[in-house]
Amino acid sequence: MNKDLQKMFIEDAPQDITETGNVKNLSDQVLSLQSLENEIKDEEEKLKTKKERAGKLSGEVIPAMMKEMSLSSLKLADGSSVEVKPVYGASIPIAKKEEAFNWLRQNGLGDLIKNEVTVSFGRNEDDKAIAYANFAQGQGYEPAQKLKVEPMTLKALVRERLESGQEMPFELFNVFSGNKTTIKRRH
Repeated sequence: MNKDLQKMFIEDAPQDITETGNVKNLSDQVLSLQSLENEIKDEEEKLKTKKERAGKLSGEVIPAMMKEMSLSSLKLADGSSVEVKPVYGASIPIAKKEEAFNWLRQNGLGDLIKNEVTVSFGRNEDDKAIAYANFAQGQGYEPAQKLKVEPMTLKALVRERLESGQEMPFELFNVFSGNKTTIKRRH
């Protein structure tokens, strides 16, 4: 295949090129790039597989084994340690945003919701922007309003509520709960 690609380069070269060495050199470089790209793709696949295996060991295998042994941490003879901690994640699906915000408000957590109001002005409208900031109305612009809960705030809320045994509607907040093994190596 490489010889065919080199031949195609030579055939496609402009007719006024007298040195086929330039075309051959170019085709060699293209083939080198193609080879490197293939190697990179293969290495990325291998890395992805290794990360998946590490994730399974960290999140499932080691935590299950340590739980069976009633251990949450372990100190090794070389001075390093192994610890399993719970990890949490959450997000609010767009389709359930209003329902999730209502749940937060009804449960005394409405202060977690950020309410951002922004107004956009065109070029050379600094005076109008200042006037709008001072008056906030009456300038003919409608503010855009965005309600959101910061991801880290939501994650902390989920951790706090789950660890204290409080209700947290998984379906409204795409709650994830799992384990992570941390190895602290001795320096």
